[in-house]
Amino acid sequence: MSTKPVDTTVPDGAAGSFDPAAPYRVSESVSLRPEPFGALVYDFVTRKLSFLKTPELVEVVTGLERHPDARSAVEAAGVPAAQHEAYLKALSGLLRSGTIVAR
Repeated sequence: MSTKPVDTTVPDGAAGSFDPAAPYRVSESVSLRPEPFGALVYDFVTRKLSFLKTPELVEVVTGLERHPDARSAVEAAGVPAAQHEAYLKALSGLLRSGTIVAR
Protein backbone atom coordinates (compact mmCIF):
# COMPACT_ATOMS: atom_id res chain seq x y z
CA MET A 1 0.00 0.00 0.00
CA SER A 2 1.48 3.35 -1.05
CA THR A 3 1.62 6.25 1.39
CA LYS A 4 2.93 8.72 -1.19
CA PRO A 5 1.29 12.19 -0.96
CA VAL A 6 -1.06 13.32 -3.72
CA ASP A 7 0.80 14.96 -6.63
CA THR A 8 -0.68 18.44 -7.05
CA THR A 9 1.14 19.32 -10.28
CA VAL A 10 -0.85 19.35 -13.50
CA PRO A 11 0.78 19.81 -16.88
CA ASP A 12 -0.51 22.66 -19.03
CA GLY A 13 -3.07 21.52 -21.58
CA ALA A 14 -3.69 18.17 -19.88
CA ALA A 15 -6.84 16.35 -20.96
CA GLY A 16 -9.59 16.87 -18.42
CA SER A 17 -7.91 20.01 -17.13
CA PHE A 18 -9.21 21.51 -13.93
CA ASP A 19 -11.62 24.44 -14.33
CA PRO A 20 -12.34 26.37 -11.10
CA ALA A 21 -15.70 27.43 -12.57
CA ALA A 22 -16.85 23.82 -13.04
CA PRO A 23 -18.67 21.57 -10.54
CA TYR A 24 -16.87 18.63 -8.90
CA ARG A 25 -17.45 15.95 -6.27
CA VAL A 26 -15.47 13.27 -4.47
CA SER A 27 -15.12 10.15 -6.62
CA GLU A 28 -17.45 7.29 -5.69
CA SER A 29 -14.43 4.96 -5.41
CA VAL A 30 -12.81 7.19 -2.78
CA SER A 31 -13.25 7.14 0.98
CA LEU A 32 -12.12 9.99 3.23
CA ARG A 33 -11.25 9.28 6.85
CA PRO A 34 -10.97 12.44 8.97
CA GLU A 35 -7.79 12.77 11.00
CA PRO A 36 -6.47 15.60 13.21
CA PHE A 37 -4.09 16.69 10.42
CA GLY A 38 -6.73 16.52 7.64
CA ALA A 39 -7.82 13.18 6.18
CA LEU A 40 -6.66 9.86 4.81
CA VAL A 41 -7.83 9.28 1.24
CA TYR A 42 -8.26 5.70 0.06
CA ASP A 43 -9.26 4.76 -3.48
CA PHE A 44 -10.84 1.31 -3.53
CA VAL A 45 -10.21 0.87 -7.27
CA THR A 46 -6.52 1.81 -7.43
CA ARG A 47 -5.86 0.82 -3.78
CA LYS A 48 -3.93 4.08 -3.44
CA LEU A 49 -3.62 5.75 -0.05
CA SER A 50 -2.95 9.48 0.04
CA PHE A 51 -3.55 12.42 2.34
CA LEU A 52 -5.36 15.73 2.56
CA LYS A 53 -2.89 17.64 4.68
CA THR A 54 -5.15 20.27 6.29
CA PRO A 55 -8.64 20.31 7.81
CA GLU A 56 -9.42 23.28 5.54
CA LEU A 57 -8.68 21.21 2.43
CA VAL A 58 -10.95 18.47 3.77
CA GLU A 59 -13.71 21.08 4.17
CA VAL A 60 -13.19 22.25 0.58
CA VAL A 61 -13.18 18.72 -0.87
CA THR A 62 -16.22 17.53 1.08
CA GLY A 63 -18.04 20.77 0.24
CA LEU A 64 -17.56 20.47 -3.52
CA GLU A 65 -20.89 18.73 -4.14
CA ARG A 66 -22.79 21.44 -2.23
CA HIS A 67 -21.50 24.29 -4.39
CA PRO A 68 -21.94 25.23 -8.05
CA ASP A 69 -18.19 25.27 -8.73
CA ALA A 70 -14.79 24.67 -7.15
CA ARG A 71 -14.08 28.36 -6.52
CA SER A 72 -17.34 28.68 -4.53
CA ALA A 73 -16.40 25.64 -2.42
CA VAL A 74 -13.04 27.25 -1.56
CA GLU A 75 -14.73 30.52 -0.60
CA ALA A 76 -17.45 28.78 1.43
CA ALA A 77 -14.82 26.85 3.42
CA GLY A 78 -13.46 30.16 4.68
CA VAL A 79 -10.08 29.88 2.96
CA PRO A 80 -8.38 33.31 3.04
CA ALA A 81 -8.37 35.01 -0.39
CA ALA A 82 -4.55 35.00 -0.46
CA GLN A 83 -4.63 31.17 -0.34
CA HIS A 84 -7.36 30.55 -2.96
CA GLU A 85 -4.93 29.84 -5.79
CA ALA A 86 -3.00 27.31 -3.69
CA TYR A 87 -6.22 25.47 -2.85
CA LEU A 88 -7.37 25.52 -6.47
CA LYS A 89 -3.98 24.07 -7.47
CA ALA A 90 -4.47 21.32 -4.86
CA LEU A 91 -7.93 20.57 -6.31
CA SER A 92 -6.37 20.37 -9.75
CA GLY A 93 -4.00 17.69 -8.48
CA LEU A 94 -6.86 15.84 -6.80
CA LEU A 95 -8.73 15.82 -10.12
CA ARG A 96 -5.67 14.45 -11.88
CA SER A 97 -5.28 11.68 -9.27
CA GLY A 98 -8.98 10.74 -9.49
CA THR A 99 -9.82 11.75 -5.91
CA ILE A 100 -12.36 14.25 -7.25
CA VAL A 101 -14.31 14.04 -10.51
CA ALA A 102 -16.42 16.40 -12.59
CA ARG A 103 -20.15 16.25 -11.95
